[in-house]
Formats: sequence, structure tokens, C-alpha cells
Amino acid sequence: MKNILILVIALFTVIYGRAQSVRRLTDQHIVNQQERMVFKQWDKKKFTPTKGFLGLNPNYWLTWAWHPNYPKNDLRPLSSSGAQTQRLLLVAAMSNTEEAYSRHADTLRNTALSEMLNYAGAVSEADPLWQLYYSHEFQPLYQVNHASALQGSAPEVSEYLIRTGLLQWYLDEGAALAERLNGARSTNLDRGSRIMAYHRMLDEYRQLSSIWEAKKQRAKLFLSLAKTNADQKRPDKAGIASPGRTDIQIAEDVLRKSKL
Repeated sequence: MKNILILVIALFTVIYGRAQSVRRLTDQHIVNQQERMVFKQWDKKKFTPTKGFLGLNPNYWLTWAWHPNYPKNDLRPLSSSGAQTQRLLLVAAMSNTEEAYSRHADTLRNTALSEMLNYAGAVSEADPLWQLYYSHEFQPLYQVNHASALQGSAPEVSEYLIRTGLLQWYLDEGAALAERLNGARSTNLDRGSRIMAYHRMLDEYRQLSSIWEAKKQRAKLFLSLAKTNADQKRPDKAGIASPGRTDIQIAEDVLRKSKL
């Protein structure tokens, strides 16, 4: 019984193995046609079936009688003038065109971004020239107030500048210049025009600072002259001035002494 079971198993194994094996059928006519159509040279001799002896092969006439010009014309899709070759060339040309359009679009995008950065006032704070130079030069302008304007001045000079309205004039001019500077920084403007505006306003600010320093010095000199003149008119100082001297002579004498 055991031997019969082994024999049956072996028989089924052989049958299953033969059932799984596939015999490969090769038709040389099909192979020649495939090679001829795709990558091989156009060889008329490989048109099978052939005419045979005296052209009596009936398979030839049954095959090629319906297509008499087929063996004479190069109809390979991948030939130099084949349909597939033309499609590949067209795809390559379209790909090159697409790349050219893409590069052109990227150029336009980069140009637009560059122009936006040049014109947009929102990003003027990040301008390298502003960061490296103008922000430092304009920093005192944003810090103009009573304390900074009167810094280094004597109390009587500060009181005189406040009383005569010179301090308020300086503060108003500084505020107006700072407002113009903020407008140039926030307005959408060409970068070159913005830089030129910075340059002009920096020159105006320096002139304003020079004028203010000159006014403080003149105020100090005026108060000194006024004090000296008042001292000259005192009774105990009357002996200093010669009888009959005019006010102009007295002022010249005071200026000459103040220079010593």
C-alpha cells in the first residue's frame, strides 16, 4: 500500500511539472518582421515567406500580393523618417520649447521680484546702504527733543533759547525732516530715487544742526555781551568807561575784551 501511494505521488508530480512547462514557439517570420520594423536595417531578403523557386511559393503571394509595395518602402517607425522618430523629435522640440518658456518665466519672475524689492517701501529697512550708513547718520534726528537740543548749554542760554522760541523752531524743523524721511522710507519708490532722497535730507539735517549750533553760540555771545554791558553801566563800574564814549565804542571795547 505504501509503495502504491509513493507511485501515485510521483505520477502526479511528473504530470504537474509537465503541465507547468511552457514550450516557447518562435516564428522566424515574426522575428524578422519585428527586427525589421524596429531596429534592424531594411533588408528585402528578410521578407518572408520568399517567392521560392520561380516564384511559385503560394505563401508569398498570399502574404505580399495584398501589399506589393510594402517590401520596397522603408516603413520602420524608428527609421530616419519613421513616424516614431518624428514623434520623438517633436517631443524633444516641444521639451526644448517648454524649457525655454520656463527659463523665460523664471527670468520674468526674478525680474519682478527684484523690481518689487527695489520699489517696495515695506522692505526699505533691509536696504544694505540704509543699514550700513544712513540709519547711523539719521539716528540723532529721531532722538531730537528738549534735552538733546539743549545738551551742553548753560542754564541761562537754555532759558533764552526757550523764551525766544528758537528751541521750538529747531524741534519743529527736526520733526518735519523726520516726517519727510519716514515718508521716503515707506513710499513705494525706485531705490535710486530713495537713496537720493536720503542724501538730500541728510544734507538738510546737517545744515539744520550747524544752524542750531550757531544759534546756541550766538545766544551765548549775546548773553555775555548783555551781561558785560550791564556791568559797564553799573555805578561802581562807571570809572572803567571814559567820559564821552559812545555805545558803539563801549560795545567794541567789550567785544575786544571777550576775545582775549
